[in-house]
Amino acid sequence: MNRRFAIKQVLIFAGGMALLPSCLREEGKASIQLKNLDISAAQEGQLAEIAELIIPKTDTSGAKDLKLHLYVLKMLDDCFGPERHQQFISGLKAFEELDRKALAQLVRDANSAKAGLSEETIEFFKFMKWKTIDGYLNSKYVMSNLVIWELVPGRYNGFFRVKSA
Repeated sequence: MNRRFAIKQVLIFAGGMALLPSCLREEGKASIQLKNLDISAAQEGQLAEIAELIIPKTDTSGAKDLKLHLYVLKMLDDCFGPERHQQFISGLKAFEELDRKALAQLVRDANSAKAGLSEETIEFFKFMKWKTIDGYLNSKYVMSNLVIWELVPGRYNGFFRVKSA
């Protein structure tokens, strides 16, 4: 047997085995691993659009750039119980399969708690908004680029005039 041929075949086999898990990944699942939630890729995309409507990209990064929808999903999965999971999934159904314009209108209506919207939809949006803003304010981007920290006790100003009594 030719030694080069055998080594070549072993390397091809090892490369195939390394790529196998990515080929077996179930299509249509969320991009992060969730223990308690079953979110599809379409639902994840819709959550990203909702988060982007809450914190849009301007001269600073938006919610999509910071992947805040993944933060919301991870926080919901790890820190809340089955009741909140069910409430979140049922509220998300109202936002599914909407185009950008209709989605923006529904977000505005849910934000103002417009009459005629279901309680599930309003509660879903409240939770989504709460966790999106929470994730934004605690993100590395905000903490390192937008917040200016001064150590206690602050700056020393030796030339500060004192009013006489």
